[in-house]
Amino acid sequence: MHNKQPKIIVLTGPESTGKSTLSKELSIFYNADLVSEYAREYIESIDRPYLLKDVNAIAKQQVNGYKKALLSIKPMVVFDTFLIITKIWYREVYGFVPEWIDDAIVRADVDLHLLCYPDTEWIEDSVRENKHKRMYLFEQYKNELEYYNFDYEIVKGQGEERLKAAINKINQKLQ
Repeated sequence: MHNKQPKIIVLTGPESTGKSTLSKELSIFYNADLVSEYAREYIESIDRPYLLKDVNAIAKQQVNGYKKALLSIKPMVVFDTFLIITKIWYREVYGFVPEWIDDAIVRADVDLHLLCYPDTEWIEDSVRENKHKRMYLFEQYKNELEYYNFDYEIVKGQGEERLKAAINKINQKLQ
């Protein structure tokens, strides 16, 4: 019977900083389960601008994804984004954060957050909307990680260099 909780790695950071690519690469490298970016899947699936009810649905699915990940039989689960990004989204777009979001963030037992630095090229797509706010948003994510006193590492670099940096940070923190 599997009783041990897997190590939880969460990628966070501004749009177009390589979170999806890096999370996929890390899941392959560590033979870990991957929890993909639900917000992107959801927003791409609706045929209208997103609304507050959509962000609520996304946040609730992120919590459900976390609960499901705890049941993984693999020793690690990599999340391509999680609730801190959603918290900033609420605050930036709607000017408030539901209280339950803070509670869910605090309750989630994450072993390491990897904060992706905006040193990657901006890639335009139908979901992204903050090209000129990436450094500002990076600081917002960093402030949130520090507010909660979470263990985090900043990941910089391009391509293979970024992957190696993330692997080194994970190995140093979790081994």
